[in-house]
Amino acid sequence: MSSHNEQVQPTRFDPAPPPEPATEASAAVQATGSAPSWVVPALLGLLLAAAVVVFWLPGKVSAPQPADPAATSTAATSTAAEESTAADNGVATGKATRATEEASPWSDAQLAKLRKDAQDVLGELLDVQFRLEERSVSVWAEEAFGAATATAERGDSEYKERKFIEARASYEDALARLLALEAGIPNAFDEQLEVARLAIENGDASAATTALDLAALIEPGEPGLAPMQARLASLPALLEQLASAAASEAKGDLADAEQTLKVATGLDPAHQRAATELERVSAAYNAQQFNDAMSDGYAALDESRFDTARRAFRRADTLQPGSSEAASAMQEVAAAETAAQLARLQRQGSSYEGQEKWQEAVKAYNAALSIDGNILFAREGLARSEPRARLHKQFQAAIDEPNRLSDTAVAETTEKLLRQARNLTPKGPVLSRQLDQLDTLLKLANTPIDVTLRSDLETEVIVYKVARLGRFEQHQLQLRPGSYTAVGTRTGYRDVRRNFEISHQNPIGPVTIVCTEKI
Repeated sequence: MSSHNEQVQPTRFDPAPPPEPATEASAAVQATGSAPSWVVPALLGLLLAAAVVVFWLPGKVSAPQPADPAATSTAATSTAAEESTAADNGVATGKATRATEEASPWSDAQLAKLRKDAQDVLGELLDVQFRLEERSVSVWAEEAFGAATATAERGDSEYKERKFIEARASYEDALARLLALEAGIPNAFDEQLEVARLAIENGDASAATTALDLAALIEPGEPGLAPMQARLASLPALLEQLASAAASEAKGDLADAEQTLKVATGLDPAHQRAATELERVSAAYNAQQFNDAMSDGYAALDESRFDTARRAFRRADTLQPGSSEAASAMQEVAAAETAAQLARLQRQGSSYEGQEKWQEAVKAYNAALSIDGNILFAREGLARSEPRARLHKQFQAAIDEPNRLSDTAVAETTEKLLRQARNLTPKGPVLSRQLDQLDTLLKLANTPIDVTLRSDLETEVIVYKVARLGRFEQHQLQLRPGSYTAVGTRTGYRDVRRNFEISHQNPIGPVTIVCTEKI
């Protein structure tokens, strides 16, 4: 092998063809210069004897059967080894070949096996070599690959010298070296990625490019390659943002510096230097914002703008959670705000009472009591507002759903509440209006309405919560306004149900209840 990229090839050893008998005779004649008169007859006799052995004798002698297939295989191997050995040794004459075969068949077979073993190792060696060369191994592991190929070349020389044991050992050594290179591909790839990462951190695009190109040769298509290539692609823009952030910080514009660094980290979230700069500038900007928030809070507190002060101090606490300064300021706001807040709630409660917004008044007084559970105005206001709020809710429900008054129990309860409400002072326009509306609704609810029911003299009719009417053709009822259900039953027929609504505003016609569908 003349170069690192040239594949190791086994040296072929083709056996020489055995010499023909005629050739042997000619050689003998040529060796003597001029054949004596007895030579020709002697050669003819030898040829005749050979013909008898080859063509006649095998037919008369039965060939022995092998004891097992292994014996047959061994014999075939021995024969092949004999032929190969004779050919490899370049025996000049047929007589000499037969002598060699008879003399050392076992050693020749071993020699043939050793040669094949060496060739098998060489084939595997060539496969690994090809796989490594596909990954440009000579670029990223030149020295190690060169040492392996040199070892393989030594094996070639030993093979040519028929030192098959030594050749195999050299090939195995070369194979082990190449397999070690192949096994080290992941580490080699990772090393180049690390080189690229450090180069990107240092802003060295050229070095990063070289490392990533080499990594692509080692492991083409490796998933870890694309993210690093993306980081390299964003490096110029990231470096520009870092420079811009530094300029903004120098001018005292920490907000712009922080925003610029956020853009930088967005370009490459894995860039450690950009992340470190962002953390540092963000901390400085946070401290600046905290001090500004505390200043704003105390300024608002001095002017009794408690909500503004609280928001400012809360902003400070958000910027630096757990800050003792912010916590102390919040306590100051709470203490200063209590009196003003209670006064505001008292005014609100009184105003809601005057407007008969009893539920809102209840909320105002409860809010005051949540601040100070012993405050007198809130206790008294709550005692006034809560009963009026419940009464207002009940009256409004009856007004919104007048059909509920058709229920005698509901009507009686409502009349009782009306009697109590008439004694309340002050009533106010809202309550007075509710009383007038309920008076009217109760009168209507207590005034029956004529309802006509029709049937077929075969259907048993029941009006729920009213009466069992039996069979009839027409029946007249007086019912209070509300919702009713009539059910008809008849043997051999499906039951029929009729729901109907009665009101003074919408008179109802005859209601027919007849079972018509046979079972």
